[in-house]
Amino acid sequence: MTTWQIDPLQDPRWPAFLERDPHATVFHTPSWLEALRRTYGYEPTVLTTTAPGENLTDGLVFCRVRSWLTGRRSISLPFSDHCEPLVENDEALVCLLSAFKRDLSESHARYLEIRPVTLQAKLSADLRQTDSFCLHQLDLSPSLEDLFRGFHKDCIQRKILRAEREGLSYEEGRSESLLERFYNLVMLTRRRQQLVPQPRAWFRNLVACMGDILKIRLASKDGRPVAAILTLRYKDTLVYKYGCSDKSFNNLGGMQLLFWKAIQEARNGGLSRFDMGRSDWDNPGLIAFKDRWGAGRSALAYWQYGGAPVQAIHSGWQARMAKRIFGHLPDSVLPLAGSLVYRHLP
Repeated sequence: MTTWQIDPLQDPRWPAFLERDPHATVFHTPSWLEALRRTYGYEPTVLTTTAPGENLTDGLVFCRVRSWLTGRRSISLPFSDHCEPLVENDEALVCLLSAFKRDLSESHARYLEIRPVTLQAKLSADLRQTDSFCLHQLDLSPSLEDLFRGFHKDCIQRKILRAEREGLSYEEGRSESLLERFYNLVMLTRRRQQLVPQPRAWFRNLVACMGDILKIRLASKDGRPVAAILTLRYKDTLVYKYGCSDKSFNNLGGMQLLFWKAIQEARNGGLSRFDMGRSDWDNPGLIAFKDRWGAGRSALAYWQYGGAPVQAIHSGWQARMAKRIFGHLPDSVLPLAGSLVYRHLP
């Protein structure tokens, strides 16, 4: 089979194809890809077996990452929890993966990586699993009453009721004011984790590119922000992408209130799934938090072809050194550090 490369930011067939394909997610969309391009300079490309001028029947989207620090590689898709190759059959999958490998050689990259949800068993033998995460997804088909009854009584239900008794205020939207308060909590959270925050420009570009499918939700106590989440809506799914909080107020149930507000809105809006995103297996606290909402969990594997992967910033002696450095950086420098680091570690 012959393959072609198309630009998903320019080719009108790509968004039309995503609307038809049941496995397409918000991470495949031109809006998400444009935010990646604006923030990190990654140029997205789609490989397809569909000839020019015909309606697309498949596509594998990826970005070529060119870094003087960590080398060249091709990823499907940077900063995305998962990104399924969109194919009709095994023959198309084999063909697109072969084309992906040829592109790797021609671009002199170190390796390629794909992050599928359902295709693990069909990947060719020369791809190896390099990482694994826990993926949580909540079925929204039950009624809100049944969903609430399925939440953990102490850790979720009572926390939601506590937030209401405490009079936490709730705001949602995409305003600059909300974005700034959200980002302040991001910096607070990342400092607590001894990690650099994502660049402020990343969130600004997400707001600008995603439009009304993006929503920031903020809980405050007496005017002080205590918790925030960022969600993305696409087709029948609401995606939880980022969360942050002021730990000194965690006992008030702000995060539980925000998740419940998101679930209510998604269920009332006719959505069928709440994608709670990936969690590291060595983060049992986060996994337990998502378990307590009654969400189903599955293993999410990342697959690689080629050389050794870039070491994650949260592992090994590099992580310990980085945490030591980042833990002492002043708040005014942290966003700059994030801008310098993140483009090299997608």
